Amino acid sequence: MNNTTITKIDIFKINIPLSRPYRVSYAYFENADNLIVRIHTESGVYGIGECVPGTKVTGDTQQSSFEICQFIAKNLIGKDPLAINERMSELNGYLDYNSASKSAFDMALYDLSAKVAGLPLYAFLGGENRTIITDNTIGIGDPKVMAQAAAQYVEQGFSAVKVKLGTNKDDDVERVKLIRQAIGDNISIRIDANQGWDVTTAIQTLKALEPYNVQYCEEPVICWDSDGLKRVRANSLIPIMADESIHDHHDAFRLAKNEACDYFNIKLAKAGIHSALKINAVGESAGIKCMVGCMDETRLAISAAAHLVSARPNIIFADLDSPLSLSQDPVQGGIVYEGENIIIPDTPGHGADIKSEFIDKLECVTVTA
Repeated sequence: MNNTTITKIDIFKINIPLSRPYRVSYAYFENADNLIVRIHTESGVYGIGECVPGTKVTGDTQQSSFEICQFIAKNLIGKDPLAINERMSELNGYLDYNSASKSAFDMALYDLSAKVAGLPLYAFLGGENRTIITDNTIGIGDPKVMAQAAAQYVEQGFSAVKVKLGTNKDDDVERVKLIRQAIGDNISIRIDANQGWDVTTAIQTLKALEPYNVQYCEEPVICWDSDGLKRVRANSLIPIMADESIHDHHDAFRLAKNEACDYFNIKLAKAGIHSALKINAVGESAGIKCMVGCMDETRLAISAAAHLVSARPNIIFADLDSPLSLSQDPVQGGIVYEGENIIIPDTPGHGADIKSEFIDKLECVTVTA
């Protein structure tokens, strides 16, 4: 009989400067301003999760999420953390939106449950340990500088580069042209417009990019315009991946029904593991392959994301390079990078934690009964 209950929850603010600041179509990023949630039980086992609040993606900030996390924590105290379906159903029942805040608790619950089961998270989810291959991302900048960065990534052993675009047709085409010249024909180029184009510009730009063998394009137009996304897809030989337009399984169903995209980009900050599994199931049912992407997470959240990729063969792409851009690594355990390869641990849970000497210095609120 299960007698595990939640006794207290710690909520931390974690701020890490980026060693590689970068620009996308709508913003410039210099810091990872994240949250850590640690769920404790009466047995002494705890689960830990991380989230990245993002004003343009999840609609929140670190401070607003810090407050919301305290609200969520008060509703979890005294409950069974192993009943994940019930806990997430309750959470979604009393709180709309705020997906980043929810995702930190979601991750901690899965970590805790897998630890109690004595299983690595990928096995707890019914999968096996697979080596994951990630791309490496280049922010928007001068085309020549971006081409140099791409060549450096290839020298480091990456077989795929992700290129941020979304400014205007001529500049974006020049960026991809110079990158292709710099890295040759055997390296995959993935592009991400981050909603930066209108429908006409997207169609014209993707048409002009056809000679450069682009693997896929993420979110070419504004996230609410699924009809526009469908028009872009219908007029592009480059496959289209939904990102900001897909937060949960309802979005996945709508996009699949509308034939608006070729791929789904699942991010834990948008969906959490619980909803991510449903998104992938919708994709698998509709014949749509998936990717798991990232924002500016540490290796803690990326470890959980890698376990998810490993557990679901329908997830064929991984964009899990964010820790490579952080100026500090506060994480112990968890995934290990070997060039482009991500090695997943076989320890119970997702295997990652925040080093005690680091977490002890963070701003924290503890919620108890």
